[in-house]
Amino acid sequence: MNKALPKISVLFVCLGNICRSPTAHAVFQSMVDTEGLGDRISVDSSGTGDWHIGKAPDSRSQQHALDRGYDMSALRARLVSVDDFALYDYVLAMDSQNLCDLKAMRPSEFCGELGLFLDFCRHPDYASYRDVPDPYYGGDQGFSLVLDLIEDASSELLRRVKGRL
Repeated sequence: MNKALPKISVLFVCLGNICRSPTAHAVFQSMVDTEGLGDRISVDSSGTGDWHIGKAPDSRSQQHALDRGYDMSALRARLVSVDDFALYDYVLAMDSQNLCDLKAMRPSEFCGELGLFLDFCRHPDYASYRDVPDPYYGGDQGFSLVLDLIEDASSELLRRVKGRL
């Protein structure tokens, strides 16, 4: 008898799904693929705001990610929905406001993990960050910081997810 291997699903959520959450999606997916776990861990991203639906990630986010070897050109913004809580084991918000919005829409039967993505950061330099700062209105250094934070949190998240497989 073939026993199905457990599969874990992760959803990253920010406001517009064009900067932070697609960056987390691309970085975490790359780490999952490097570990050969693409068939066991599914990754997606979405936003709580609907004004960018169907659009590609911000060109600055894409370029900074590509400079580090992450390609997010195929990703398109989508709106988070109540149905996502039935599909994902981890629903991780990029900031406190989006977490508040997600908590308000979370169904009572959701038994996955809903929280802040940066709770997975382990590097002491990032201990003061609770939220992934939105780089949209800032300069290039903001996009680099976002990648630094996301890479650190993704490493720890992957370690924990692997422990559940």
